[in-house]
Amino acid sequence: MTRTRRAAFAAAALIAAISLAALGVWQLERRVWKHELVAAVEARVHAVPVAAPGPGAWDTVNSRTDAYRRVTATGVFRHDRETLVQAVTDRGPGFWVLTPLETPGFTLLVNRGFVPKDRRDATARTEGNVAGTIRVTGLLRATEPEGAFLRSNNPVADRWFSRDVGAIAKARGLANVAPYFVDADASPNPGGYPVGGLTIVRFPDNHLVYALTWFALCALSLFFAWRLWRIRDR
Repeated sequence: MTRTRRAAFAAAALIAAISLAALGVWQLERRVWKHELVAAVEARVHAVPVAAPGPGAWDTVNSRTDAYRRVTATGVFRHDRETLVQAVTDRGPGFWVLTPLETPGFTLLVNRGFVPKDRRDATARTEGNVAGTIRVTGLLRATEPEGAFLRSNNPVADRWFSRDVGAIAKARGLANVAPYFVDADASPNPGGYPVGGLTIVRFPDNHLVYALTWFALCALSLFFAWRLWRIRDR
């Protein structure tokens, strides 16, 4: 290998090493960010519930600072306008039951919990459709626009794969709806359905593994560059 070719390959290996090292550092930074996020969410989940944000605070509500915050609201459920969203849980496949809660001043979509396929029809769980004023406590969740991966919501056919607050509100003719929804807690409903309190608060944390992988590849690139530098001209 000529000196020119050797130098070119060595330079390429060094550039690759620098890029791989940068990726490793970025993953370590992401790891710190993820741990801070988990700590913040854990604090919100276990905090004393606060009033669900009303219209005056909607512009400031965002997933970064408010997701999984414990909130509470009092109102009347509109069971005649519930929406079923397909779900897969530890209890098997079924549906989330999203029901509008009419509170003083605004309407709040509440994910009351999970029902299996044989309880899809509201007539199969009439005991759980509580009438009158009720207090709901749960976790604030960000809207899930459009649908799930490769499965778009179809409001016309009433087929829902994600909890898209705006689309559901439009399909059900709801006005002044909060731009978020609430996952109800595990307080039991009469008759046992829907089953609340199934929110999964878990964030994947593979950043250290990724960082070590990038650093290992960086070391290999540096070794390759060093070996090229030591090859004698031919």
